[in-house]
Amino acid sequence: MTTVTVEIPEEALALAGLDDQPASEGTRRLLALELFREGRASLGRAAELAGLSVEEFMEFATHREVPLHYTPEELEEDRATAARLKP
Repeated sequence: MTTVTVEIPEEALALAGLDDQPASEGTRRLLALELFREGRASLGRAAELAGLSVEEFMEFATHREVPLHYTPEELEEDRATAARLKP
């Protein structure tokens, strides 16, 4: 996976409530959450991008008041993602 380096003001991280964790981790989670909110990534894919389990991502989304619109198609995609990630 290719990575990108971005400069983000500390104030922006504090306003987002991310000043208690590594900046890259929190920013990665927020970006994945926004992709999910916009419908650009399924729940499973967003969780994978965020570096979280689906359950952890669902909890993160809930705390950020992002609705979990979960369709049968997304369930199948998430099952495939989970199967791919199993050791």
